[in-house]
Amino acid sequence: MAKTYRLGVIGFAHMHINELMREFNELPNVEWVACADTVPARPELIEVRNTRGWNLKQAREVIGIPKGYDDYREMLDKEHFDLVLFCPENARHAEVAEAIAAKGAHMLAEKPMADTMRHASRMAMAARNAGVELIINWPTTWSPAVRTAHRLVREGAIGDLWQVKWRAGSMGPLSHGSVHPGVDGRMVEMTDAEKGATWWHQAGTGGGALLDYCCYGACLSRWFVGEPATAANGMKANLRTPYGDADDNAVITVRFPSALAILEATWSVVDHGVATGPILYGSTGTIVVERAGSKQVVTIKRGRDSDPETVEPEALPEGRDTLGRDVMNHLETGEPLHETLQLNFNLDAMGILDAGRRSASSGKTELVNSTHWQTA
Repeated sequence: MAKTYRLGVIGFAHMHINELMREFNELPNVEWVACADTVPARPELIEVRNTRGWNLKQAREVIGIPKGYDDYREMLDKEHFDLVLFCPENARHAEVAEAIAAKGAHMLAEKPMADTMRHASRMAMAARNAGVELIINWPTTWSPAVRTAHRLVREGAIGDLWQVKWRAGSMGPLSHGSVHPGVDGRMVEMTDAEKGATWWHQAGTGGGALLDYCCYGACLSRWFVGEPATAANGMKANLRTPYGDADDNAVITVRFPSALAILEATWSVVDHGVATGPILYGSTGTIVVERAGSKQVVTIKRGRDSDPETVEPEALPEGRDTLGRDVMNHLETGEPLHETLQLNFNLDAMGILDAGRRSASSGKTELVNSTHWQTA
């Protein structure tokens, strides 16, 4: 009989915590124990969909987590956990990870790994010293189209890969259904003041489009190219959200030994107008992953004299086709997690993101910090 895993949750700043909880709530061998939020730097002004108060209610009322604590450290002192999911503000990932590791529990965070490489290194050291797992989830990992594109690249379908392009964005992190009834009963959007009070728009808490969306490109470019990056140039700006001091648009260009990558992020786009990708440029062709209606498609293009080839995305491996199943399979059998969830991989991805962040501040090309010392 499979072990029953005692699960807890810390941090409801990032709305992706809702999907993480749903993933594990589907498993038969999970027992929810308790949850706690971190204390925000500024109190939020409204509770609507995807704000931290709303996310916390989902944990208690929808998922059914029986206990709630005001202080996550008190929760860790009083309860026993096998695995803790955590989604606090990006700048608080390190302190929360260290606290969880000190109690001997495995832990899983949503992307990005942290706000800086220094914080990511603290997380890695805490996990290794405690002998626990530190897993970082990426929603793109569970895309059959992205996995299929990766297989095609590895099989040489477009020759030598020399460039990866990724573009991601929206009208902001709280633009997806975060509306509420107005005085006349009609649904209205959050005001600028209400958005500005959330951590997303505060630079000091790890907010901003660069960390939010360029992180996907850091992960995907590292995975597709298959080698650590060496340097990056970054640029960021606040163009459309004067109610916050965090960036709402950013670009990072990345140098690998054998390839380049271009990572774009925006919180102010009505329509991208182009495929968001990843777009993979090889010596004999180009692979484009793009959305067609409600699903993603994979297309191979080989020039003006050739018709595009559509490749049907294949199903993910049975029993490891969701985050919850892959994590439980790993804990039960010791089989490796998907590569993009693993610690060393995520240190490399964080190195890219951090170099881009530093470059955006320094105005210079920044080297990607090596993480090889942490593999011992």
